[in-house]
Amino acid sequence: MTEDDAHRHEWVADCLLRAATDLFAHTWDPVVLAALRLGPRRRRELRAAIGGISDKVLTDCLHRLLAGGLIERHAHAEAPPRVDYALTGLGQSLVDGPMTALGRWAIEHGDELLEAQESGTAKGR
Repeated sequence: MTEDDAHRHEWVADCLLRAATDLFAHTWDPVVLAALRLGPRRRRELRAAIGGISDKVLTDCLHRLLAGGLIERHAHAEAPPRVDYALTGLGQSLVDGPMTALGRWAIEHGDELLEAQESGTAKGR
């Protein structure tokens, strides 16, 4: 077994890789992260920027991303109360690294992917 093969085997067996890929298991999580890329936002600003996300789904996403250490919540002592959400350093590294690479790939190959999915759906009927 080559050293490269050994590393591939480690990735398959490694729970760290599974934890990292789970970050993309929830459809809206990467979208929320991308919406926070330019800086902190309030909840209603997130909903407006994203569009099509329900309040419950946004709440679930925010809870998951907070628990995963990818975003942070800042409550400001103001009247009325104000809460902002922002990327943590970990979240920023995910957005700037893998998500940016995936976005570039999607731009380059998105049409091919959609065509393949549509033809696969048509063949499965």
